[in-house]
Amino acid sequence: MRLPIAKYGDPILRAKGRPIAKIDDELRALAADMLETMHAANGVGLAAQQVGRALQLTVLDISQVEDRPSTLKLNGGEVDPIASMPLVLINPQLDFGEEKILGSEGCLSIPDITADVMRAVTVTARAKTLENEEIAIEASGLLARALQHEVDHLHGILFIDRISSAAKASLASRLKRMQKENARLQVES
Repeated sequence: MRLPIAKYGDPILRAKGRPIAKIDDELRALAADMLETMHAANGVGLAAQQVGRALQLTVLDISQVEDRPSTLKLNGGEVDPIASMPLVLINPQLDFGEEKILGSEGCLSIPDITADVMRAVTVTARAKTLENEEIAIEASGLLARALQHEVDHLHGILFIDRISSAAKASLASRLKRMQKENARLQVES
């Protein structure tokens, strides 16, 4: 089932996700709905906050993006990142590589706005799967960027919080309009 995606200005986007203690059918259904929602919106990642749930749950699928390659090690072994998609991560924790790179990002919750964000080139993630297995992921490229973006969401951080002050200034009026429009829509519904 496709879920509505929370838009900029919705307070849920600033909520820190609660750790998930129990993996059950309700959580599996939510993850499946999040994947369907993300795919329908042509996204590469979606956090639970973006569908109105303050939980430590995110889904990712970079398989449709061909011009931004990634690498992936799963539990220490090299795997094809495309064949390993989608990923459903519960309670993810990240460690960042030292090297940083500037790259373009957008967000399903902030439509039609992109900006350059400085992120770690490589990232290591530890999380649980829907099968309640602990996994370790080492990623680079688009997958590393998407992991950082989505885990930020789980802590109430948006990509626009990480852009330069000059970029923030240039987007300020568009963001303010979007925030007002979304607040008005919430009051009406």
